[in-house]
Amino acid sequence: MNPILSIVSNKIVAVVRAADADQALRVSEALICGGIKTIEVTTEKSLMLPVIKELSLDKNITVLAGGIITAKRAAEALENGAQVIVSPVFQTNLVKFCACQHVPHIATVSTANEAYSAWKSRIPLIKLFPAQSMGSTDYLEDLLRPMPFLNIMAAGGISLNNFTSYLKAGAMAVGLGRAFYQDVPLSQIKNRAQFAVEQLKKFEEVL
Repeated sequence: MNPILSIVSNKIVAVVRAADADQALRVSEALICGGIKTIEVTTEKSLMLPVIKELSLDKNITVLAGGIITAKRAAEALENGAQVIVSPVFQTNLVKFCACQHVPHIATVSTANEAYSAWKSRIPLIKLFPAQSMGSTDYLEDLLRPMPFLNIMAAGGISLNNFTSYLKAGAMAVGLGRAFYQDVPLSQIKNRAQFAVEQLKKFEEVL
């Protein structure tokens, strides 16, 4: 399946940020055991590239390389099996690089102008961050009202209890990070992932 279609289909993107590769891998595996099928591993540091490589061996999982700013790091992530490049900003250099490599690119925006520029650059899925701080679902609705053609993945400060409200407001997918693993033992991460999957199922059943 096309990686972007997989993200939109699964709707939950688990964003994994960890101090080291071993921790990132263990967190990712716990999330996968809990039913998460889309993992974004932040790769500002090259030591996270082996995590991308290991996760990419599971063909049931869509692996995103997050925190990418340079074409060099994007190339390294692709070499290690990343299926999607995610940048914390919107910049034309990465847009051009990913287009040349025929790899999906998700750029991060905060404002309406940035979102429109990303759409004009044919970015298939635009990451709205930090969604909660920018005004939560109200801001998302305000953004989509004049530009309903935007494909938005909301992320940043979203909890396990309210993430479906972003889907209801028009987001195509939601990124969840610390809500899964902050201040909890590894054993609880799987439970939180299962809870999120159950919440999504309930949401979809009433559509």
